[in-house]
Amino acid sequence: MEIKKLNLRFGVIAAIILVAAMSRLLPHLPNFAPVGGMALFGAAYYSKRRWAFIVPVAAMWISDIILNNIVYSQYFDGFVWFYGGSIFTYGAFALITLLGIFVLKKISIFNLTCSVLAASVIFFLISNFGAWLSMADTYPRTFSGLQACYFAGIPFFRNTLLGDIFYTSVLFGTFEILQYRFPILRLQENISE
Repeated sequence: MEIKKLNLRFGVIAAIILVAAMSRLLPHLPNFAPVGGMALFGAAYYSKRRWAFIVPVAAMWISDIILNNIVYSQYFDGFVWFYGGSIFTYGAFALITLLGIFVLKKISIFNLTCSVLAASVIFFLISNFGAWLSMADTYPRTFSGLQACYFAGIPFFRNTLLGDIFYTSVLFGTFEILQYRFPILRLQENISE
């Protein structure tokens, strides 16, 4: 019975993450995305830490493949498995997951708020650093070029923060409601998935 319970819990968490990743296909403001929320959600609810990295990254990669090869296909020559800045996006994603593993051992409003704020800052710092490195024609590879890149990214930070707040609230709220409504989804302290 416990294995079935763990498989159901694993599947529900994975499904929530996949739905969040696919929401990237809907029209939205630039940078208003589920990236931070997915990383924190996986980190908080998967007790086997490898799944906290694997499932959200796989879901995001699938949505990236669809976005890059259908929605943004005019910007690429041929099929795209990874785009130029993906190393920075996925690197930020991994750091946000790591943050969630340490900060969200106990899920509370305070811990979630701190995690969301930190996730937004991590994504902003790493993604803009990646933009600076990859856009030498726009931002010179100097300290002032790096400053200019970060300054140009400030308007996007607001949407990143709003997206992280929104998606973290929806993901965590949805799963907490599901656990309340379906107690079989609750994880006992001595069991790990």
